[in-house]
Amino acid sequence: MKYIFVVNPIAGNDDKHKVFSRIKSTFRYLNDEMIVEETKCSGDAKDISKRYSDKYGKDCVIVSCGGDGTVHEIANGIAGTDTPMMILPLGTGNDFAKKIYGTKKINVENVIKAFGFYNGKIQYDVKPIDLIDYNGEKCINVMSYGLDTKVETIGRKIAEKVPRLGHQAYNIAVFPVMMQSLKYKINVDINCIDKDGNEYKLQGEPMDYTLFAICNASYYGGGFCPAPDSILDDGLLDYALCKPVNVAQALPLIPKYSQGKVDDIKYIETGYITGGRIWSADGGKLLGNCDGENFDYTEVNFKVEPKVLKLCFIR
Repeated sequence: MKYIFVVNPIAGNDDKHKVFSRIKSTFRYLNDEMIVEETKCSGDAKDISKRYSDKYGKDCVIVSCGGDGTVHEIANGIAGTDTPMMILPLGTGNDFAKKIYGTKKINVENVIKAFGFYNGKIQYDVKPIDLIDYNGEKCINVMSYGLDTKVETIGRKIAEKVPRLGHQAYNIAVFPVMMQSLKYKINVDINCIDKDGNEYKLQGEPMDYTLFAICNASYYGGGFCPAPDSILDDGLLDYALCKPVNVAQALPLIPKYSQGKVDDIKYIETGYITGGRIWSADGGKLLGNCDGENFDYTEVNFKVEPKVLKLCFIR
């Protein structure tokens, strides 16, 4: 088996050199092959993973060595193929990794050990998971609109300037955003399913809201949790829609939103989505993002794509 380590050299973790020295030492005693590819610019991780997938198919594993941006690109490179992805959370937020490893406090050393990269007994289970298709691109984690997009944008800038803050940069970003209006407008026509399995439409032209998170996984923005019970292979997307609130109403709900207690927040509606259309209420760019990267769209057509990405899980 060939393990293609796709490394983002500027992602958050500072111990990459030490980590890869230990892993390389292990591979000297294995019949498996370790190939390290560093990304140099946006889009490299997608191109690298697609190239190796096209060449080796199921006989290689693409190992994401970065943060959520690297995971997003690799998912776009190998979705619909027989090549699995493995995630070593070496970024700042590592929000998707929080879901698959079941903790908000990820220890990357423990993840590496669990996969057997230090002792040479490499082991894992491969399971297919869902993705969100949006305008032909793939989303592995969360697509969101409104307040959370503003927080994502400012938090990412803070994290880039002060890397040691890690995910706390997103918590800090909440406060300048709160000083602005929290009421936004968006047009939606979405196919939903309630918790009893009944179909219904979520429609508004425009719809007033504060935030709208459409989730394949659970965490985003450095650890906020709009979908604590999301299931990665159920063919459904969880959503959390917050009605318009002011600052006084918003501040008390932030801790609950971070802790995944969305059902305890009276301003938030939850349910499931299979797909739909979202478009700008004023003709400008949508105030939205996917996997932490802001949209350059005025309209998004999206749907859940069941079990199109093979993912490596710890045994």
